[in-house]
Parts: sequence; structure tokens; C-alpha cells
Amino acid sequence: MAAKTKTVFICNQCGYETAKWFGQCPGCGEWNTMTEEIKSTAKQSPVSRASIANALTIDEITADDSIRYNTGFKELDRVLGGGLVNGSLVLLSGDPGIGKSTILLQICQSLGEKHKVLYVTGEESAQQIKLRAKRLGVFTSNLFIMCENNVQSIIEYVSVNKPGVMIIDSIQTMTIDEISSSAGSVTQIRESTSAFMRCSKSLNIPTIIVGHVNKDGNIAGPKVLEHIVDCVLYFEGERNLSYRILRAVKNRYGSTNEIGVFEMTDSGLSEVENPSLMLISGKPKNTSGSCITCVMEGSRPILAEVQGLVSASGYGNPRRMSNGFDYNRMAMILAVLEKRSGYFFGNCDAYVNIVGGLKADEPASDLAVALALVSSLKDIPVNDETIVFGELGLGGELRSITCCEQRIKEAERLGFKRCIIPKHNLKKLSGIKGDMEIIGAYNVTDAFEASI
Repeated sequence: MAAKTKTVFICNQCGYETAKWFGQCPGCGEWNTMTEEIKSTAKQSPVSRASIANALTIDEITADDSIRYNTGFKELDRVLGGGLVNGSLVLLSGDPGIGKSTILLQICQSLGEKHKVLYVTGEESAQQIKLRAKRLGVFTSNLFIMCENNVQSIIEYVSVNKPGVMIIDSIQTMTIDEISSSAGSVTQIRESTSAFMRCSKSLNIPTIIVGHVNKDGNIAGPKVLEHIVDCVLYFEGERNLSYRILRAVKNRYGSTNEIGVFEMTDSGLSEVENPSLMLISGKPKNTSGSCITCVMEGSRPILAEVQGLVSASGYGNPRRMSNGFDYNRMAMILAVLEKRSGYFFGNCDAYVNIVGGLKADEPASDLAVALALVSSLKDIPVNDETIVFGELGLGGELRSITCCEQRIKEAERLGFKRCIIPKHNLKKLSGIKGDMEIIGAYNVTDAFEASI
């Protein structure tokens, strides 16, 4: 007799299940997240308790640095916290064509020197993987390709052959026979990830799974997916640009503030060991509306070029646009410049851009944005050998920032001769030796006069 089925609606953000559709999820409050699925109502036999669970004291558990695998990319190892942890479950997500499958196939070459690597693909044929591996220079004999999307079959193979590393590309194509919904549904993604998690932990096999993103840029599937895994990595960047940024938004084995910078070439992804030099390499000389600042990505100082453009508005309502910088913070900076410093932007369009796809989301970049806008308004260029950083207060004052010494040392290493910082940071500096001129400023007006 066929199993009875019923229609249910499941939230793809929190997994809330209900018998009828809601515009707003009662569980998490998100709108338009309820998806329809078919669920079997057949009763399952109860699981017998064949054994009693056991616990160990913290002293009985051993853990050292040898449980980390080097991927062959220092930038990727940095984001992972020092390497791929044995028995961990890593979720790699990003836009289509950004380079997820490319970097995973490239690390197989390095991992294959010491470990057996199983690459499971549910989207491509073995011949397609072979052609891409040949183009990327991946020729290790320890790489095994499996074209399969049945989770039970994959886990049975892994249990028998016990590979050293497992890669699943992608989780949206995986299915479990006992679940009647189609591949990519909320239930299939959640249960498939849970099955791979149990397999990874029980056999102590590090596993990397690829996750698709939806039109909003978030990981497709239930939000609980990110809670199941140990590490969530995002590949960011524009498809028409060659540079990619790998960012950790969750990491149980390292910091979530580190980033890795890569460049897409004909032979795959290559590391950018000096992202500061890359991000400011194309800066125009003696051009107004451009200013260099230093942002902290975790413990890593990175120089970035801030571009500002101010032009007369042809309409009654001036336009305000920002790329890589918070729009609301840009509006606040414009208001402070008008109210406290006397620079009038009321009848002008204003645009801010952070070059290279970098996101300047810390307050220390306020001063660079302000000087770039003032420079464009006055059509007076900021000195090419000057770097600035500081937080802008609503009173027009410059507030102190963190990691000031690290930013100055990075700027000096790349050849900058003058540095403008908040006056309060100037009092706290110690141990800075070199030829760089360090100027402390109280407000934007002082900073702009010192920068030209």
C-alpha cells in the first residue's frame, strides 16, 4: 500500500513548518519564504537504543596542529584559520561563475600529495571535470571523481574507501530517497547536509560542500544550513573583474575577520600576496576626488583607494550613490561637511566608490570618503603620497581609531610619505620610526589643508 502524503509549507530561512501558506513566516518573521513541499505521513519504526552514550573528560581528548591540512593556497589557509581542520564541514558559497569549483579543483592537487581526495559532482560529467583539471594543471593520481547525487550511495562509498578529503559540488543537487521532495528543496538540503555532517564527524574526514546563492546573494536553502556546518566561506567579486575576495562569515576554528584575495587567470585562481599594492596600482596621478586609506580586515591592514565624484545636478533632487561604502554613512558625512565644515553639496550629485570590490565598512575610512568628496567639490587633488584614516563625528571632529600603528607601517612599506590621522591617535603613537611625516588633525578642514 502506497504511503500517504500531504502538502506542507516550509520556511527556507528557519525551517518552520505549517499546513497552510503564510506571506510572513510565523517563526522568523521573514516575508515570502514559505515553499510548498510534499511530505510522507507513513510512520517510521522507532530507533532501538542498542548502546549507551559515553562521555570523555577534557583531559582525555587530544588536539594539536597536526589535524590541519594545508590546501596549497596560503590565502585560503589564512581564511580557514591555518588550514583545513580534520573532520570539519566547510560550506563554500558564491555567485555562479565566481570560481568556487575552480579553487576546489585546484586545492585537490596539493591535498592529493598526502591524502586521497574524493570529488563528488552532481552537476558535471567526469569528462567535464577531466577537461577542467587539465586546464588547471591538476594531475594528481590521488583524485577520485564520482558523478552521483544520491547521498546514501556516496556515504556507503566513503565508509568503505575512507578518503582523506571529500568535496561535494553542490549540496543543492543531492537527494535522499526517503524524502519525496525534489532536489534543492528545503528538506533535501537540510537532511543531506546533516547526513554529510554525521559522516564527516564519525569518520574524521574533512568535507567541503558547495552551496548556491539566491537572487539576494544569500545561501540558497534553510538558514539552519549555516548552523550545521563548522565554517561558512563566501566568494565575493564582480564577474567582469579578475579579482576575487574570499571571506569567512562563520568559523569555529579561526577568526571570521580574515579575507583572502585571489585573481582569476586563464590557468585558474592565483593568490594575491600583496592586495594593498593591487588595489592602489591603477590610481591616477594628480586627479581630484581620489584618496587612499587603510582598512583592517581582521589583523591584516589593506590599503584601498576611495573615489568621490561631485557634479552639478541637472534635476531638483540631487542623486547620492555609493559602491563598497554604506549609503547611510555617506549621507551622514555629507551632512557633517555641510553643517560643520561649510562645504555645500545641496545642489550637487555625489558618488562614492571603493576601488577593487573591497567593502570599507569600518569608521576609520570616514576621513578618506570626506576628503575625496571635498577634493572633487573643490577640484583640488589630494597629494599622491598622502594616506589618511580617521572616524568622523557628528560635531565635525575626528575621533581616534584602532590599530593605528599597523596602518602606518603598512603605508610606509608601500612608499607613502605623509599620513594624516586624528589628533588623539598622535598622542598615543610609540615606536614609529621612519621618514614618514605624521600629522594630527582635529577636523576635516585641517585634514584637507594638510593633504593638498
